Amino acid sequence: MSHRAAYVAFDRFPSSKGSAVHIAQMADELFTRFGGGLLGVIGGGDLPRYQREGTREIARFDARIPNLIDRAEAFSAWVAGHLAPHWDTLEVCHVRDPWSALPVVADGRRHKVVYEVNGLPSIEMSHTWPWAAPSTLGKIRELERFCLERSDAIVVPSRVIGGAVRERGVPEDRIHLVPNGAETAGDPARPADAPERYLVYVGAMQPWQGLDVLMRAFARLADLPGLRLVICASVPERRAKPARRLAERLGVADRIDWRFTLPHHEVAAWLAHAEVSLAPLTGCARNLDQGCAPLKVIESMAAGVPVVASDLPAVRELMADGEHGRLVPADRPAELARAVRILLEYPQEAAAMGRRGREHIEESLTWARSRARLAEVYSTLTQVR
Repeated sequence: MSHRAAYVAFDRFPSSKGSAVHIAQMADELFTRFGGGLLGVIGGGDLPRYQREGTREIARFDARIPNLIDRAEAFSAWVAGHLAPHWDTLEVCHVRDPWSALPVVADGRRHKVVYEVNGLPSIEMSHTWPWAAPSTLGKIRELERFCLERSDAIVVPSRVIGGAVRERGVPEDRIHLVPNGAETAGDPARPADAPERYLVYVGAMQPWQGLDVLMRAFARLADLPGLRLVICASVPERRAKPARRLAERLGVADRIDWRFTLPHHEVAAWLAHAEVSLAPLTGCARNLDQGCAPLKVIESMAAGVPVVASDLPAVRELMADGEHGRLVPADRPAELARAVRILLEYPQEAAAMGRRGREHIEESLTWARSRARLAEVYSTLTQVR
């Protein structure tokens, strides 16, 4: 089967991470418009190497290569091999990273390339791979620039990362804002094992997520009887060992409930019944210079829950302080704890913030709106109606 469209990402799919939710929505829009397509992603574990669902195919790269750069380069070669049978029919190739983009931006191509920039590896890797040599990060930055220059359209989820892309020389008219979204339909049942009162954190556990800041803030709320912290981690339990050790040192371990790699609908239930959702992102370059659009903030508002989040430019694009929750200075446990305490002391106002947050999502940040914006990008490039 030859395809008119392909979506390629150096990401595991499916997974419990927010990136998988985003990929599912964006790829579905692409394949709906072009009558199917090829999805090339990272696999491993019990995920099959190949799936076929009607006119859609999923191919997964599962080579075990410990070194990240070696693995990324092998993925690029794998992508080239899987797309080769479709070069004559491809009209749009949508990519999420430079290793996916490199094989598809070659000279003489007939297809259009949409490069979706949710993060810049040259920035990300300085945090996830701190031992990387400056020369290596410099080469990655040059690869990013090369792929961005040769792409026909750049899609970004926030204005902050759009600015980072412009700094790399991409013209304004090629950058398109397509924010993350959420769905507000339905009120999920309360989880059977949910505490009576709890705060919730949803997401991964990299240093820039600020989980250590959250735990230090939670230690300052020890006087509030029965209040627990539920951590819905998108990573396996073994990755939580450092965080659990910190919780023990802070004396909060017995007040934290851990849930690991939950399906998306179960995470939605934990969000919906929390008193406050927390997004304590740190003030590091990863969050300031490239500024993603935190899905946890959007999905928390969609659930009707007030949010306490770090006051960062990318977060301010999504929510307003005092309107949908509270924005606090990053990396300040005392400020974070104070904001939570005030919301808990004024539950009616907190509930009103949650309602306004949900209305804001319904009016501005649904997946349907985001997909419509993406569809406009495809139409502009290909004139497909």
